[in-house]
Amino acid sequence: MARITVPVQLRWSDMDAYAHVNNVEMLRLLEEARIEVFWRHPEGPDGTVPDGARPTAVLDAGPGALTSTLVARQEIQYVRPLPYRRAPVVIELWLGHLGGASLDVCYEVRDAPTTVEGSVVFAVATTTIVLVDTATGAPRRLTADERAVWTPYLEDPVVIRRRA
Repeated sequence: MARITVPVQLRWSDMDAYAHVNNVEMLRLLEEARIEVFWRHPEGPDGTVPDGARPTAVLDAGPGALTSTLVARQEIQYVRPLPYRRAPVVIELWLGHLGGASLDVCYEVRDAPTTVEGSVVFAVATTTIVLVDTATGAPRRLTADERAVWTPYLEDPVVIRRRA
């Protein structure tokens, strides 16, 4: 089981009138982690990759990118309210599915482990991303290189609780 861990700092503006992170802002936190993990950082003027670049970050982003990504679906289950605090939350990411032109990114939003029992989970979620050829606007298939980089992070998808 290989997961990628990304610390994400909360902002004061993430909090709502109920003194916890707003449900819409929770999706923003997931987006920040997803971009950190899958999008390549811009190269420096000398062509070097910045320190901390992730090996999973193989998608180009920004103006002129040949591929864009579209969110096709998002599903989130809020497990408990996340109050504002200065310490970053930890977002664990993995892939629940690699399709032909899409992938399911799975998340757990939680505290850093503080005890032997583990940490508090605030939310679990899945985002389906479709890779799109920027020139044509049509979905494009995952390349062999993308699949090779991402396959080690493939495991069972998030299970969202359903009402009976």
